[in-house]
Amino acid sequence: MRVVIAEDSAILRDGLAALLTDHGHEVVAMAGDAQALIQAVTEHRPDVAVVDIRMPPTFTDEGLLAALQLRRGHPGLGVLVFSQWIETRYATELLAAGAAGVGYLLKDRVADVSEFVDALTRVAAGGTALDPEVVSQLMNAGRDGLDRLTPREREVLERMAQGLSNAAIAAALHVTERAVEKHIGNIFTKLDLPPSDTHHRRVLAVLRLRG
Repeated sequence: MRVVIAEDSAILRDGLAALLTDHGHEVVAMAGDAQALIQAVTEHRPDVAVVDIRMPPTFTDEGLLAALQLRRGHPGLGVLVFSQWIETRYATELLAAGAAGVGYLLKDRVADVSEFVDALTRVAAGGTALDPEVVSQLMNAGRDGLDRLTPREREVLERMAQGLSNAAIAAALHVTERAVEKHIGNIFTKLDLPPSDTHHRRVLAVLRLRG
């Protein structure tokens, strides 16, 4: 397994590299910031990247935003987010295209080395490794607002959860596609989901319904 590690802490970065090398895996590159991570993945084409969320320069969400970019640009790349923070907005986006090849583990909840290595191996092979606390927060994030939906808006949201397009929803409910678009706009408003270049509002709305 070929791995890229993105972690701003040099001690933790070197420790992860030594750990993975001891278990027979190849660490092809290490990065201390998000831009270096993207460059390393582009150059070395690893099987999986281990990514911290808060990285230079602002130490907010650079790592997770880089992970989103990598998932879009390198569909076969496994991405394991390894952080002490849970960022539900971007985690939802990370999982929007499917959970295959995605992991999200919390640093203070990984009990032993073998647990981490097993999770990373699973993600590299196209599997999933999500900490239960991450799953819980994803499902509970932003559930307020569902009670404000009308019965028709609820029906539209349920069809969205089935993966139907606007045209298919219109056919199923015997309404016009324009009416469906209006209902969806109302849903986004009532669930407090403003337009965004980084978040998929349909996915966020469906996650609230399933929560």
